[in-house]
Amino acid sequence: MRISVDRLRGHARNAGWRTYRRLQQYLLLAVQGGLAATLAWLLANQVLGNPEPTFAPAAAVGVIAAAIGRRAHRTVELVIGVVLGILVADLLVETIGTGPWQTFVIVFGALLVAVAVRGTGALVSQAGGTAVLIATLTPNTPDINLPRTVNALVGGVTGLVVVLLLAPMNPTRSVRRVAGPALDTFARQMTSAAEGLARGDARQVEQVLADMRDSESELRQIREVVTAAEEVVRFSPLRWRRRRALAAYRAGAVHLDRAFRNSRTLVRRAATALRDHEPVPADLPAAVEHFGQGVRLLHQEFLAMRDPQRARERVLRAVREAGEACRQQIGFSGTIVVSQLRTIANDMLRATGVPGDEARRLVRRAAAGR
Repeated sequence: MRISVDRLRGHARNAGWRTYRRLQQYLLLAVQGGLAATLAWLLANQVLGNPEPTFAPAAAVGVIAAAIGRRAHRTVELVIGVVLGILVADLLVETIGTGPWQTFVIVFGALLVAVAVRGTGALVSQAGGTAVLIATLTPNTPDINLPRTVNALVGGVTGLVVVLLLAPMNPTRSVRRVAGPALDTFARQMTSAAEGLARGDARQVEQVLADMRDSESELRQIREVVTAAEEVVRFSPLRWRRRRALAAYRAGAVHLDRAFRNSRTLVRRAATALRDHEPVPADLPAAVEHFGQGVRLLHQEFLAMRDPQRARERVLRAVREAGEACRQQIGFSGTIVVSQLRTIANDMLRATGVPGDEARRLVRRAAAGR
């Protein structure tokens, strides 16, 4: 009973910490959304004189909150979707009029045309939404077409101005803020897998594998934030000087993602080795532990903005330990664990900025004990 209570407290603590980190990560997004909505409403209502400017702030928030990292593309889709919806709906309303079954035909036609031009979800939804408004409101609101299009344009452009000029994200800081927790989680998982392997506890290793599946969303956040940061440094003059640093982070994120995915195969085969009662030399869990320490060092050096030399050295030490294990009595699954460790070591070296040929050479030398 005591263990269950402690476990529940641990889960609650972890959930609270994840929520806090998520609020940190998306605080700027909330600020950008509120600012863009306010400015879009003022522009549409006070400057353009639109008495019903509701869609302008809605479009501005849609550009900011959806399709993070593709906001310029999102704005174009939004406006094209509105225009398509207007053209199709206007043509059909003049032909068949309005009513319940006419609404079906109008919306069906607008969505069909949007799909035919290979529109994405944003374009298709805007075309359908505009068609609904025209089919249901046009008799009572005859001048809805132009204001709707203008509002879409005002909202989309306002959203872009906010995220690129008025309140742009700090690309490198945002990437570090998201990547830090993901690296810390990855390091803890590898350490736990090493402990389970050393104790012969297959259940612990299997639990690590389940945890790794659950934590994949953290790596997905890294990809989202890097994509958003790339858009900012491409279009925002205030962040152009960050281009070189972000290019390094982009390359590192790709290889880190590969390392994480390949490490799941390592953990799965480690659990199989224990279930099959294969011999596990002490050097094998030690190698996995050293790799986890290498990830932890990468986390520390990443946050301190230092060259991750210590992380590289620890990863290569893990490869040497795995090579020693391979030269002892080891089973089939254990051999695969060694092979996967060499693969993820190569991925980690690439994530630290080592070129591909050099990374492979270093892994081969370490595996041979040199």
